[in-house]
Amino acid sequence: MKPAPFNYLAPTRIEEVLDVLREYGDEAKVLAGGQSLVPMLNFRLARPAVLVDINQVADLDSIRAEDGTLRIGATSRQRALERHLSRAADGPETLLRSALGYIGHPQIRARGTVGGSLAHADPAAELPAAVSALGATLVIRSADGSREVAPEDFFEGFFTTSIAAEELLTEIRVPAWPEGTHSRFLEVSRRRGDFAQVAVAAVVTVADGLVTRAGLAVAGAAPSTVQAHSVVDGLVGSEPDTDAIAQLAGNFAADLDPPPDTHGPAEYRRHLTRHLLQRAIAEATGLAGPRATSAA
Repeated sequence: MKPAPFNYLAPTRIEEVLDVLREYGDEAKVLAGGQSLVPMLNFRLARPAVLVDINQVADLDSIRAEDGTLRIGATSRQRALERHLSRAADGPETLLRSALGYIGHPQIRARGTVGGSLAHADPAAELPAAVSALGATLVIRSADGSREVAPEDFFEGFFTTSIAAEELLTEIRVPAWPEGTHSRFLEVSRRRGDFAQVAVAAVVTVADGLVTRAGLAVAGAAPSTVQAHSVVDGLVGSEPDTDAIAQLAGNFAADLDPPPDTHGPAEYRRHLTRHLLQRAIAEATGLAGPRATSAA
């Protein structure tokens, strides 16, 4: 199929983009990598009056470290970030790199953008889980100014975020974590490159034998990415313990109400959540060594 007719605009300055979004509101759609939007246009699931191509906007594709914070421009290609992180030591940046490796295939990551994946808010996508576990900050701009949003306030539901019609996600800021931080990203999908049936992002800091900080997020088990706050609360301040981790993971999974689909019932996703969460924490805390994580 072909998309419905639309006007095409390709501004080169962020201010121009924001002016267009303010003028057209819900009638405009932003085009970045196009890996999700173009199929929606072709199937006429999206029918914007105006398509705003932001690929020529300067400074939206930068990746840099500043004062210990990794700052990722929204139009940075997923493959570019993956390469940027290729030599990262185990920790927050390794979690991002691992999550990126599960997204589609290299050809998809070469076009897909970091901001586009987050703004699309697929509940089974990897990057929303990774930035949620890492405690990243998402910077959203409009013609009236900018605001900073935490992931749990950004992802509101199935393909839904807190970005207003006149706003644009411009940057993702990933904070530094202290020494002693390790991470693990685990996923089960039908085939490598498919969206996750369930994925778990875990980042844990252990100092003097105790968990001092943790971030845990799950994709594919709810209408949007969900953070495992109850598990984090149970971990922080305690010594890593296999039985305690199993109990925390089991309790968290039991409270979920995953949407069933043709790939399995809700109970199957709860089982995957419990298993992957328990395993990711155990490996991130050193209780278990990492194993091969090919998609199942």
